[in-house]
Amino acid sequence: MLEESKMKRINALAAKKKQEGLTEAEKKEQSDLREEYLAVFRKGMRKHIEGLKVVDPVGNDVTPDKLKTIQKSKKLHKRHLEE
Repeated sequence: MLEESKMKRINALAAKKKQEGLTEAEKKEQSDLREEYLAVFRKGMRKHIEGLKVVDPVGNDVTPDKLKTIQKSKKLHKRHLEE
Protein backbone atom coordinates (compact mmCIF):
# COMPACT_ATOMS: atom_id res chain seq x y z
CA MET A 1 0.00 0.00 0.00
CA LEU A 2 1.20 3.48 -0.82
CA GLU A 3 2.11 5.70 2.12
CA GLU A 4 -0.82 7.63 3.57
CA SER A 5 0.95 10.96 3.03
CA LYS A 6 1.37 10.20 -0.68
CA MET A 7 -2.29 9.19 -1.02
CA LYS A 8 -3.33 12.46 0.62
CA ARG A 9 -1.07 14.37 -1.78
CA ILE A 10 -2.58 12.57 -4.80
CA ASN A 11 -6.06 13.55 -3.61
CA ALA A 12 -5.00 17.14 -2.86
CA LEU A 13 -3.54 17.53 -6.33
CA ALA A 14 -6.68 16.06 -7.91
CA ALA A 15 -8.86 18.53 -6.01
CA LYS A 16 -6.62 21.45 -6.89
CA LYS A 17 -6.65 20.43 -10.55
CA LYS A 18 -10.45 20.62 -10.59
CA GLN A 19 -10.64 23.94 -8.77
CA GLU A 20 -7.79 26.06 -10.02
CA GLY A 21 -5.47 23.99 -12.17
CA LEU A 22 -1.94 22.76 -11.61
CA THR A 23 1.46 24.22 -12.33
CA GLU A 24 3.83 22.25 -14.55
CA ALA A 25 5.74 21.10 -11.45
CA GLU A 26 2.51 19.91 -9.83
CA LYS A 27 1.49 18.08 -13.00
CA LYS A 28 4.83 16.27 -12.98
CA GLU A 29 4.44 15.44 -9.28
CA GLN A 30 0.90 14.15 -9.88
CA SER A 31 2.08 12.00 -12.76
CA ASP A 32 4.95 10.54 -10.72
CA LEU A 33 2.68 9.82 -7.76
CA ARG A 34 0.12 8.13 -10.00
CA GLU A 35 2.79 5.93 -11.57
CA GLU A 36 4.04 4.94 -8.13
CA TYR A 37 0.47 4.19 -7.00
CA LEU A 38 -0.18 2.05 -10.07
CA ALA A 39 3.06 0.11 -9.61
CA VAL A 40 2.13 -0.70 -6.00
CA PHE A 41 -1.43 -1.60 -7.03
CA ARG A 42 -0.26 -3.88 -9.84
CA LYS A 43 2.23 -5.63 -7.58
CA GLY A 44 -0.46 -6.30 -4.97
CA MET A 45 -2.94 -7.49 -7.58
CA ARG A 46 -0.39 -9.85 -9.12
CA LYS A 47 0.41 -11.31 -5.70
CA HIS A 48 -3.31 -11.77 -4.99
CA ILE A 49 -3.99 -13.47 -8.32
CA GLU A 50 -0.95 -15.72 -8.02
CA GLY A 51 -2.31 -16.98 -4.71
CA LEU A 52 -5.72 -17.96 -6.11
CA LYS A 53 -6.96 -21.49 -6.51
CA VAL A 54 -9.90 -21.99 -8.88
CA VAL A 55 -12.42 -24.69 -7.96
CA ASP A 56 -15.48 -25.71 -10.01
CA PRO A 57 -18.93 -26.30 -8.41
CA VAL A 58 -18.14 -30.00 -7.95
CA GLY A 59 -14.93 -29.22 -6.05
CA ASN A 60 -12.38 -30.03 -8.74
CA ASP A 61 -9.28 -27.86 -8.97
CA VAL A 62 -9.53 -26.10 -12.35
CA THR A 63 -6.75 -23.59 -11.80
CA PRO A 64 -5.19 -22.72 -15.18
CA ASP A 65 -1.90 -24.52 -15.85
CA LYS A 66 -0.04 -21.24 -16.32
CA LEU A 67 -1.09 -20.13 -12.84
CA LYS A 68 -0.19 -23.53 -11.35
CA THR A 69 3.29 -23.21 -12.87
CA ILE A 70 3.76 -19.80 -11.26
CA GLN A 71 2.49 -21.11 -7.93
CA LYS A 72 4.86 -24.11 -8.08
CA SER A 73 7.83 -21.86 -8.80
CA LYS A 74 6.90 -19.66 -5.84
CA LYS A 75 5.90 -22.63 -3.66
CA LEU A 76 2.50 -21.10 -2.85
CA HIS A 77 0.36 -24.23 -2.45
CA LYS A 78 1.62 -27.51 -1.02
CA ARG A 79 -1.00 -29.46 -2.96
CA HIS A 80 0.45 -28.24 -6.27
CA LEU A 81 3.89 -29.34 -5.20
CA GLU A 82 2.66 -32.88 -4.59
CA GLU A 83 1.05 -33.22 -8.02
